[in-house]
Amino acid sequence: MIEIEVTHGDQSTGKLRNQVVAGEHPLASFGAPPKVDEQTRVEAYGTPPHPLTEHTRELLRTVGTATLSAQLRKRGLHNMTIDGVRPTRPDLRLLGIARTLRYLPLREDLFAQVGGGMNAQKRAIEGLGPGEVLVMEARGDATAGTIGDILALRAQVRGAAGIITDGGLRDSAAVTVLDIPTYHGGEHPSVLGRRHVPWETDTVIACGGATVAPGDILVGDADGVVVLPPELVAEVAADAAEQERQERFVAARVAAGEPIAGLYPLGAAWHEQYQQWCARGESDD
Repeated sequence: MIEIEVTHGDQSTGKLRNQVVAGEHPLASFGAPPKVDEQTRVEAYGTPPHPLTEHTRELLRTVGTATLSAQLRKRGLHNMTIDGVRPTRPDLRLLGIARTLRYLPLREDLFAQVGGGMNAQKRAIEGLGPGEVLVMEARGDATAGTIGDILALRAQVRGAAGIITDGGLRDSAAVTVLDIPTYHGGEHPSVLGRRHVPWETDTVIACGGATVAPGDILVGDADGVVVLPPELVAEVAADAAEQERQERFVAARVAAGEPIAGLYPLGAAWHEQYQQWCARGESDD
């Protein structure tokens, strides 16, 4: 209850009473609040630097996926390998930033709606930029192709850094002669419409049992592919480089006849000799 006494000169009109009760509907906001989206932020502040710097790239080009996997496990990340895929070119190294494509199991009515024309698969290829890796979720079903030679060539021409699919690869002989690193779940002659509906791009996916988000870092070699979270990539790369430096020292000692007890992993008794070895520059030989 609100009471107000209204006066005019020396005269009072008495007290006005107004009963206040709770309304049934929430009050609308006043004014026009600012509308900010990601594009507005980029225009105002610029694009934030990506954690995959050139220095980190150089480190990742020199270390194996086995070492990176070990470093991820030390940080409690045990499921960061894309399993069940193999490279068309084991001699090529893959390094880049993830872009994603998701396939659904074939449903003929949905495929009729979205499978033709400039579908999600083709949009994903045309959206690739330099240094990006197309990662595809096909539920591990390699009984139909998820990419072939023409689209793989288009990805290469666009400057993509690689292709990964846990599904099938068509035109495998033609893709193998390309210079784009390509990992796949197996060769198959069928088009994707036999098993898959190209559904959506740039979303979090599951590829080869690993969760991959757009922006993750992918590194691949003859052993396989690992997924690196962007916020950890710099420290993981640095620690992996140090791990391999120590392992080169250990390998040199083992080759000279030393037993591995206390040496591998590098024990405290060897630290001084290791530091001297590094100071002499032998770690870079």
